[in-house]
Amino acid sequence: MKKEPGNEPAVAFEAATRTYGPVRAVDGIDLTIHRGETVALLGRNGAGKSTTIGLLLGLDAPDSGRVRLFGDTPARAVAAGRVGAMLQDARPVPRVTVRELVTFVARTYPSPMPVAEALALAGLTGFADRRADRLSGGQAQRVRFAVALAGNPELIVLDEPTAALDVEARQAFWESMEAYARRGNTVLFSTHYLEEADASADRIVVVDSGRVLADGTAEQLKRRVGGARVSFDLAGGPTDGLTLLPGVTSVEIRGDRAHLRSDDSDATVLALAAQHAVRGLEVAPASLNDAFLTLTGGAAAKILEPAR
Repeated sequence: MKKEPGNEPAVAFEAATRTYGPVRAVDGIDLTIHRGETVALLGRNGAGKSTTIGLLLGLDAPDSGRVRLFGDTPARAVAAGRVGAMLQDARPVPRVTVRELVTFVARTYPSPMPVAEALALAGLTGFADRRADRLSGGQAQRVRFAVALAGNPELIVLDEPTAALDVEARQAFWESMEAYARRGNTVLFSTHYLEEADASADRIVVVDSGRVLADGTAEQLKRRVGGARVSFDLAGGPTDGLTLLPGVTSVEIRGDRAHLRSDDSDATVLALAAQHAVRGLEVAPASLNDAFLTLTGGAAAKILEPAR
């Protein structure tokens, strides 16, 4: 039976591992996602996100440990319609309308969502009678979302759901997803757009080398970085000595602008003012991008470590 009450978490990984040849893609992950949570899974390319999602959906089996969805195996949870998924490699079905496609998928589940409801929740009511293979990128992504909703799932898994979408289409998609989440459903999504994780996730899980590096709210991850970012225009001036300014923990140069990480932004700004280096000055708290780069050891530009 579907949707029986219980206290089991929506998702439970227990020391799960998965190895492909010499590569351990998932290396002992422990992860619990409670019912009703919206969780973002972040990581660099090759960090183990896709393998983790594959284990969760029962597309692959762990070499050791176990994965449970609502206390059951992934295969049984998916077959019962308790789990829906949007994966990156989905392609439109030719020569069928949106309504026909969603209706067909819904009929494969024991307790499907009414088709009209799935179309409305995905924002597709006005496109229901159009061919699924003749839609814009944003509309096609909404079709994939409606198909994922067809089984009336309690958990939906989204793998890079807004990749290649423009800003307007991304915003419309997240409005639809948030309407689904407000019903008390559980959402797990991976994304490279950190602002989406910051805005939409109750929790953020950062993985690297198949392991969980951090698990907490966006604010908790930002606090782990600490300090603030102080940026200003160099205007052709020298960069020597920036790492020696009070409070500065790192310096990043992007073109003709300096970005300083500081654990005492007031002292840093006063020192810059004394040097008359306050052109275009901005002070902002640590961002989720700062936290992600710090946790994963990544960098998108030249970073100068301060002298000790």
